[in-house]
Amino acid sequence: MSAFQRIVRPSLARIVEPGEGYDQHGDHYWGSGFFIAPEWLLTCAHVVGKGGAAVWRSEQAVGVVWQGGTATGKVVLAKPRPSVPDENRSRWELPDIALVHVPDAREAPCVWLSERPPSIPAEISLHGWSRETGDLGVRDGLGQAQAHDTRTLLLTGVLPVAGVSGGPVVDRESGAVIAVVKGVGRREGVAVPVTALRELYDLPGGDVLHTVLREHDRHHLRRYRDGGSDDWTRTQLELRTRGMPGLTPDLRVHLYGLLAELPPPSGPGEVLDLVDKVKSRVLADDYRSPIEPDPRTWREGAGLLHDLPDIQGKAKPRELDLDAVLLYAAKVARHTALTRRDTAAPDALRDLADWVTYRSEMARAPIAEEIGRALAPILTGTDLTGTDLTGTGLNGTGLTGTGLTGTDVQSPPAITVRESRGQARADVLVEVGDPDYGGRYPWSVKLLFDGRDVSPFDGDDSGVPRSLLRKTLRAPLADALRHGDSGENLAAVEALLPRQLFDEPLDAWRLIPDGADEDDYDEWDPPYMPLGRRRVVVIRDRRRNGRDAIPEWRRLWNAAADGPLAAVPLRDEAAVSGHGPSVRRESKPAAFGRLMGAERGSVPVYCGHVEHGDGFAAMSTALAAGHPLALWRRNGQNHDDCQEFHHRAGRFLAKVGSAAGLRDRIQELRVHASTPELAADSGWAAGVAFLFDPPDRPPYGTEAISPPPMES
Repeated sequence: MSAFQRIVRPSLARIVEPGEGYDQHGDHYWGSGFFIAPEWLLTCAHVVGKGGAAVWRSEQAVGVVWQGGTATGKVVLAKPRPSVPDENRSRWELPDIALVHVPDAREAPCVWLSERPPSIPAEISLHGWSRETGDLGVRDGLGQAQAHDTRTLLLTGVLPVAGVSGGPVVDRESGAVIAVVKGVGRREGVAVPVTALRELYDLPGGDVLHTVLREHDRHHLRRYRDGGSDDWTRTQLELRTRGMPGLTPDLRVHLYGLLAELPPPSGPGEVLDLVDKVKSRVLADDYRSPIEPDPRTWREGAGLLHDLPDIQGKAKPRELDLDAVLLYAAKVARHTALTRRDTAAPDALRDLADWVTYRSEMARAPIAEEIGRALAPILTGTDLTGTDLTGTGLNGTGLTGTGLTGTDVQSPPAITVRESRGQARADVLVEVGDPDYGGRYPWSVKLLFDGRDVSPFDGDDSGVPRSLLRKTLRAPLADALRHGDSGENLAAVEALLPRQLFDEPLDAWRLIPDGADEDDYDEWDPPYMPLGRRRVVVIRDRRRNGRDAIPEWRRLWNAAADGPLAAVPLRDEAAVSGHGPSVRRESKPAAFGRLMGAERGSVPVYCGHVEHGDGFAAMSTALAAGHPLALWRRNGQNHDDCQEFHHRAGRFLAKVGSAAGLRDRIQELRVHASTPELAADSGWAAGVAFLFDPPDRPPYGTEAISPPPMES
């Protein structure tokens, strides 16, 4: 029996019908699965789907048999999942995974889950139960993982047979489970990378995965410390070339066990923010992967710091790994102490800081010094502002020590990491192109870093009708926001739109899951609130951002940035007489001259729509005059309150003072406008939209997105 067979088999389970299915010679066998944490088993959704409606009602309807015994479990998370329990599915789309809770399997040994996407090509083994030879038994096979995309892994050399679906795929070099066997394609085996677990986090109840992976890492650290010969960490050490630098399996199991004791990250953006800073420091370069990863745990952040490219040519292979991972762990500890004082256990923080400090002797000197500075506040019992974290000091001695702040640390520029506080990792840029092909709008979603660098995230050049924009963009926009948010700092949404879409109520969109009914989700539940209630949502003009900025645009932006701000009517007659059909309209030349000559810091204001008719013409005139800011009301059908609207808007603009002040107050104004108790003061702003369009904001006149050319 190989090393992998020896350590996999105790974790391997066959999935059966409860009762008669426990008999190895019976006919009630469904497929395979494996334990990833005590009480928690991973398999394919199509395997447990053989149990019918009872499974999807989350009853104890899944029979589980493993070396340690038999038990029943229930499906807690699955994707896909039938819309109703009685639905019969003939096709199981990706990721085709299910998480099963088996309460009576507390002592079941668990596999080691990889914390990173699979490396290709890779020598692999796959394991499961099968009746291929007639009798039900364990089936092991050796092969290669030859190709993968973000959702599947293609296997050659060995093809999964009936019954093996749901079993683990092991990377024989790293000694980690990298995928779940799904089935057979036309010529290759098909598996689902374990990184697909991330898709379950976004389902209702998906936060339970934080508990599962915490128990996974605790389990493996406990088994390693117990000193047995059949644990995964020792097997991984045997595979590793003696003396090879980098993060060894024994260091990794200790680090991940310590990280597991911290409160989990709020989303991928919080992890990636720290990863980006570590890469920038260790590589001495603003290196960012062209493919945006999706880590949901601290351990996955460490996994992204393996095999870093040595851009400067100053380190030996794998030497950067240890520098990067230790610095990352120090930043996680520091960040947690700063942002989670009420939920982080002081002992857990201190244990992590002690371990990283001790191991930092293995890092290069500049990195070790930086780690020491990052962890000093925790080790001395103070936070970053010098305040005692516990009342007695984290070390339990009553000594608070001296807190360190960014200005206290005096260090050479070469070893200083810039820590940005109070801002999101990235803002989200939603770009919609001009329509073509019968009114289809091409779209893209991008991440905007530091207001400077744009990274593509998702998109569709073939486009969709306007009526489907909200439905189509909800999922990619929600995903991008998770990558942009960093802890309590939420990403803003900048919508780069054609002018005929300026009244699209983007700030009122709710990012509920695809196929769900908005009425099933509480509009005061933060993930499903209207966008503008939680975060800044502004509009930018797509047409002029496709060209070099005109001088008037720069001049008016500089004036707005300096402040103060003052309202100027977008349509001169609307501020007094409204915008009804009988009102005499200002001519376009007159409006252009008036808006060009408006005083510094003027912001065009309008009480009606701007994506068609007179409002459209007036907005186009204001943009031609170079105005970077504007405020209008999408729901301005009522023409008898325009004078009050303009007056209130003018008072609001005078109060915010500058362009930055306006941006900071947009979300607050929308919240107040939707609050009945504040309607008397802020009700005027219901349905308000904002143009906030600086001239030096990407995409800097980039190539317009448009549908692909028609085939001839």
